[in-house]
Amino acid sequence: MLWFHIMWWVVAQKTGVSATNMSDFMGFGSDETAWLWLHKLRRAMVRQGREKLSGTVEVDETYIGGDEIGTGKQGRGAEEKILVVVATECLGKKIGRVRFKIISDALAENLLPFVKDNIEQGSEVITDGWTGYSFLSEGSAYKHNEKVISGSGKNAHELLPHIHLVISLLKRWINGTHQGKMTPKYLEYYLDEFSFRFNRKMSTYRGKLFYRLMQHAVTTPPITNKLLTIK
Repeated sequence: MLWFHIMWWVVAQKTGVSATNMSDFMGFGSDETAWLWLHKLRRAMVRQGREKLSGTVEVDETYIGGDEIGTGKQGRGAEEKILVVVATECLGKKIGRVRFKIISDALAENLLPFVKDNIEQGSEVITDGWTGYSFLSEGSAYKHNEKVISGSGKNAHELLPHIHLVISLLKRWINGTHQGKMTPKYLEYYLDEFSFRFNRKMSTYRGKLFYRLMQHAVTTPPITNKLLTIK
């Protein structure tokens, strides 16, 4: 019964919950106990074989961690940050579902598998002018809409508004809900949680989120506490 109580309380928090908040609410003896419970749930938040994004999809990368301005090299060559590629459906002015993946660099060998794994063929894929997306051009199974920032007179957030709003919300969530306390080893699972919540943002019935998480949980292989070591 404790599992059900914890699971319901977690999905009831619209913006997520930190280990400290959960520890205080549930009366655990330490934050580490709450952290372990939360990470077990995060591993069940993304269903394998889920439907791919379709229609019009914006794709871009962002760095998570560190200072965004004024320290070290900026942009795609920045150091000491985690590079994440992001995709989001564009439903007119609204944002549909999102996908994230940590990558080592923004080369085609990393971007191509992400696009293939997460976006339906025939979809319109909107990117900036980065050469790593050249595989989307002639001969591709996708319709490539390349929006080159340089010389356009517009900023990136104006040319790719949906993706930049998602990135802004993600970083605000990390800094607000979790106070930025995420180690690179576990960032993937925080991204899974953000996706789970964001992709169901229009649901007014919290019981549906609980039901979906329960569905995922029964098909997710168990993980022991020994494999969940805080670094």
